[in-house]
Amino acid sequence: MTTGLTSSPESLAAAQAAEELGYPAIWLSGGPLPGLQTIADLIGATNSIKFVSGILSVDKYSAADVSTAYASLEKTAPGRFTVGLGGAHGPKPLAKISAFLDEVDVPEERRVLAALGPRMLELARDRSAGAYPFLVSAPYSAEARKVLGPDKLLAVSHLVVLETDADKARAIARNTISFFPQIPGYAASLKRQGFPEKDQAELPDHMVDALAAWGTPADIKAKLTEHLDAGADHVTVNVITGVTGPQPVEQWRALAPTLLA
Repeated sequence: MTTGLTSSPESLAAAQAAEELGYPAIWLSGGPLPGLQTIADLIGATNSIKFVSGILSVDKYSAADVSTAYASLEKTAPGRFTVGLGGAHGPKPLAKISAFLDEVDVPEERRVLAALGPRMLELARDRSAGAYPFLVSAPYSAEARKVLGPDKLLAVSHLVVLETDADKARAIARNTISFFPQIPGYAASLKRQGFPEKDQAELPDHMVDALAAWGTPADIKAKLTEHLDAGADHVTVNVITGVTGPQPVEQWRALAPTLLA
C-alpha cells in the first residue's frame, strides 16, 4: 500500500468489485468518509468507474481543500470525480452553501448539491449540475424535476434491502430511517412529502415502503424505476443490510444482472 492511504483494503476491494460488476458510478457517503484522500485512494485502485462525493459537508471541509483535491484528481484521473456538496447546518444553510460555492474552484458542471427543499433545489439548478436528494419518494422526484427544469441532473439516493420477508425487510429499513426525522431538514422534507409527525414517529409500513425498496431484484428494480419514470436521471442504490461495517458486495453482485440489464 502507498503511504498516506486512508481507505481500508476492504473498501478498495469493494470499489474494484463494483467496477467489475459494471456499475457506472460509486456515490461515497460523506459522513463516514475518513477524508478527501480516501477519494484519491479509491480512484487509484480502480480503472474507469466514476466517483461522486455524496456528500462532502461544507461544515467539515474547506473550499480550498476541496478545490485542491478536485484539481489533483483532474490531473491524474480526468473526468472521474464529481464533487457533491451539502451538510450545512445552523440558522442559514442556504447562505452557507452559497458562500462555499463562491469560494470553491470546481466547475459548475462538476458539482452537485444534496438538495431537499425547494430553495436548495433552486440553488442546485442555478449553481451546479443538479441535485442529489436522499430519503425521498417517487412523487418527490416529479416535483424536484419541475424545480430543476429539464436539463439539470436529478440523482436520487434510495434505500434498498435485498430481503423478501416483509417484516425483516421493513425492520432493516425502519432502523435506518428512524434516525432522520430527528434532523430538522429531513423532518421538513418528509412532512412536505406527506408524512406528518405521527408517521415520522411511528414509521408505518406505507412510509417505509415509499422510502425503501425491498424484495427480489425485480421488485427492487420496479421500485427504483418509479423515480426514473417521475423524472430522475439516475438512482443510487443505497443497500442496507442491518449490519454496520462491511460493504454489501454480495448484495451488489446479486442485484447487478437485474439492475444493469
